[in-house]
Amino acid sequence: MKILIAGLATETNTFSPLATGMRTFEEGGIHHGDATAHPIDYPTGPQHIWRKLAEDDGLEVVESLSAFAQPAGTTVRAVYETFRDEILGDIDRAKPDIVLFALHGAMIADGYEDCEGDLIARAREIVPEAAVGGLLDPHCHLTEAMLTKATALIAFKEYPHVDVPQRAPELYRICVDAAQGRTRPVMRDFDCRMIQAMPTPDGAMRAFVDEMTGWEETPGVLSLSLAHGFPWGDHPRTGARAFAVTDDDPALADQMARRVGERIFALREEVGVAFIPIDEAIDAALAQPDGPVVLADVSDNPGGGAPSDSTFLLRALLDRGVTNAASGLYWDPIALRMCQEAGEGARLALRLGGKMGPMSGDPLDLNVKVNKLASGLTQRFGDLPVSLGDCAWITAEGIDIVVNDLRGQTFHPEAFTGIGIPLSQRKIVCVKSSNHFRAGFAPIASTIISVNTPGAISPDFANIPFKRRARDYYPAVGDPFA
Repeated sequence: MKILIAGLATETNTFSPLATGMRTFEEGGIHHGDATAHPIDYPTGPQHIWRKLAEDDGLEVVESLSAFAQPAGTTVRAVYETFRDEILGDIDRAKPDIVLFALHGAMIADGYEDCEGDLIARAREIVPEAAVGGLLDPHCHLTEAMLTKATALIAFKEYPHVDVPQRAPELYRICVDAAQGRTRPVMRDFDCRMIQAMPTPDGAMRAFVDEMTGWEETPGVLSLSLAHGFPWGDHPRTGARAFAVTDDDPALADQMARRVGERIFALREEVGVAFIPIDEAIDAALAQPDGPVVLADVSDNPGGGAPSDSTFLLRALLDRGVTNAASGLYWDPIALRMCQEAGEGARLALRLGGKMGPMSGDPLDLNVKVNKLASGLTQRFGDLPVSLGDCAWITAEGIDIVVNDLRGQTFHPEAFTGIGIPLSQRKIVCVKSSNHFRAGFAPIASTIISVNTPGAISPDFANIPFKRRARDYYPAVGDPFA
């Protein structure tokens, strides 16, 4: 039996000023059939897991493309088509019995509002009898093409998405069993009519995920997932959808998808995040007796397609004379180049951030000291490493700032400590991330505050300026089922 593994993933923010082209994928990582010959990282984690499982089971493994891009704006059409056709060509040559895709689920390209559905449907045409599975980020648009053309889909259950080591084997086993005739997976979904942020580490959302996982013990159920949806991708199906995979039992799949969906809707007022205005957030941080207090600059999260160069929160800290703080990661290759030219120990006038348009705010003209320059650093996301590119640690008016040239969100304290900033001695730490930072920062933070900053992914879910998504969802309306 032959299995083909591949990955093609990015999350498209249709409001982002950044195009997603070939260079963005090159920075994220492109491997033409040899991803598992390289060290494991977050984008290639599923392929490494699938290869090992398949080899342990004695299956023949064919490895196709692995391509990942940091979330940004719409993907260039030719880039998507090139990657898609490479994968499809490999499928056509190999004629595998099983195809496993590491996807995102919210990738939009010029001319393709559903890249994942397009890829899965075209793969199905080539190998109509194969088991075709897709591993999804929960911030996906769960489309009819994806549901009807795939054998099985599974989304990460955790947000932060630290459960790749659990979900990848789950999809593998379902698809192998289906290919070997032991099961006949069917899928159904339920529209939850919700758009909001739903972190899973604690509270009502933690209890929900644990409850949903328990329901998977129901006889005939193969998997249950909640697609949270990606709020800043303007798509007709943007929003939360529950979906179930059962063994040849569509009625049970309908029942379980509805059970999951109705449960999360009932919890809609308990599972969200409170977002605090900038000045109130700084007041709250300064009032805490101990640090570090983590302030999340949620609207400039590059993991949601934002530029990661906004200055709103940093300007407020400087204007208020706050010191003993750290802030990062600032994607500013020009400022980094100036620091590299000046060298460690140098003092210089530096224009930082605010380069990508109104969503980034105005640039800051600072007098800085270059404390440290570094390259080759990584930070962990869960158990998997993520590259930071070239970095500089600069200090301006008592605030430590990390600037880098590889756009990516702040996942872990290593983004600061790896270059030498002692976070345990800082009162405030500002991170450009919406929620993924919690996995790494919660163990060291005295308090975490999500700040309602301006930016490319503002958390005002009721008023996102959709053009393609109808406004029949909570919180745009109180009860969209009424």
